[in-house]
Amino acid sequence: SGEALDALDAVRAAGFSNIGLDLIYGVPGQSLESWMETLQRALMTEPEHLSCYELTPEPGTPIGERCASGEDRLPGEDLRFRFFMITSEYLESSGYIHYEVSNFARGVSFRSRHNMKYWNHTPYLGLGPSAHSFAGDRRWWNHADLDRYHTDLEQNRQPVAETETLSDEDLYLERIFLGLRTKEGIDCNEPALLDREHARFLRQCIDGGLLERQAGRFIPTRRGLALADQLAVML
Repeated sequence: SGEALDALDAVRAAGFSNIGLDLIYGVPGQSLESWMETLQRALMTEPEHLSCYELTPEPGTPIGERCASGEDRLPGEDLRFRFFMITSEYLESSGYIHYEVSNFARGVSFRSRHNMKYWNHTPYLGLGPSAHSFAGDRRWWNHADLDRYHTDLEQNRQPVAETETLSDEDLYLERIFLGLRTKEGIDCNEPALLDREHARFLRQCIDGGLLERQAGRFIPTRRGLALADQLAVML
């Protein structure tokens, strides 16, 4: 919108040199042509980072209710795939690195360090209501309710709502799931990948143009990134 572009101009004028934009495609009634116009207008501002997400209507939201009732219709699977592919092709041809399913950076130094910590299982501490934290095999998150959060702090208690301990298998599955969503891929020497069934599946993915083997890692292709969630489940 004009307001968004004006805001970006103001941010640039204020001296910010690292700007990220979040865009959504797959909106009911949206065409490939209108989405391309959105991308072209976004690139006019020369953002250092772009996140392009496929719309996922949440239950209970106005758009979720309209989609559930049939008032609004989401694009079909084939069209959603085309949205993804033209987004990746256009942004990569414009000099961006497609380093994760939904994320593009104008150079390695502009990749989201925040998100990379999630994908690499780097320990992190979340502060504030609803914030999540992770260390080792443990993940925990704070109260979403502001009153409960404040009450715990006032009584010198950690405002933790819940904690989960991840097994070795949980951590392995997350490494695979997250790795297949990034251009970092997954280590070819992951022990569980060496059994005959997984090796056969990986070979099929390579033959089908979904994965490539590079420098000791299985790297998703553009088509592989489009199907990353399905690949992780199948593996």
